[in-house]
Amino acid sequence: MAFYLALDVGGTKTEYVLADDSRELGRVRGGTIKRMRTDAQTATQNLNKALSELTALTGVSMKSITRSCVGAAGVTVALVTDWIREAFAERVGGSLILVGDVEIALDAAFFGGPGVLVMAGTGSNVAGRTVTGELTTAGGWGPALADQGSGSRIGHQALRDTFFAIDEDRITTLLPAILELWQLHDLDSLIGYANQIPAPDFTRLAPLVVKCAAEGDGVAQNVLHREAEELAHLAHLVIKRLMRNASGQRPDWTPDLAFTGSILEHVAPIRDGIVSALRHNHPSLKVLPGTVDPILGALWRARIGESSVAN
Repeated sequence: MAFYLALDVGGTKTEYVLADDSRELGRVRGGTIKRMRTDAQTATQNLNKALSELTALTGVSMKSITRSCVGAAGVTVALVTDWIREAFAERVGGSLILVGDVEIALDAAFFGGPGVLVMAGTGSNVAGRTVTGELTTAGGWGPALADQGSGSRIGHQALRDTFFAIDEDRITTLLPAILELWQLHDLDSLIGYANQIPAPDFTRLAPLVVKCAAEGDGVAQNVLHREAEELAHLAHLVIKRLMRNASGQRPDWTPDLAFTGSILEHVAPIRDGIVSALRHNHPSLKVLPGTVDPILGALWRARIGESSVAN
């Protein structure tokens, strides 16, 4: 029997799935093994713990694995790829496919075919695969430069817009909600806290923005609307690239759209706003239901045994 191991390596956590040819046998979550985010000792401990849990859960030895696929950001960085290859060679049997996290997310939605994927969680990115198999992206430059529609950006922009509302003598329920969440007593303490170095975790404010928007707060609603519009614009840029690439083969084709990430799973105003904005320019746009699980793309690739897919 063949066994396949799939990993989705993030900056704070790593997801693992062990499967055979037809079904998942076990799934665990562990700490990050991305060497840009943690030291070698911690990465090793995290990997060993997760692999041991998988073996205990499934009864399958890691040396019995036929093929593994690891999806990770930073696969062009030797520190990341060299460590993963060496660690797997020592612990896991079979061959290893190492690809970017964007690729496994696209594979989870389109199984090697063309399409556009919008990703938004703590950060954000938009990726597409052309009909000829090339990858293209927009955004994804990190919190200081991009991350439109992400949890971090929503929280930070809400804080900025709250103070702009103060300047304009407008009332917003965001202000008392933020003070309560961060356990601050007044505006002066909020100013100091928000401007500290290192900065606070603005992602924590995102659920407050969603709640206040649902209760009718105009400032919160505008934040969500604007972030959805900006992320939709990035998706529009990628859609246009894919359409240009396919114009000789499919002149009337519009790529399908898929979503992944906690924001797009749980924050309907962002997801609905993206779809609404895109359909102004692409009325025939088809949107896949729900959100895709990127690790399923890694599992699909481990099963087919190809590091790249031509279309």
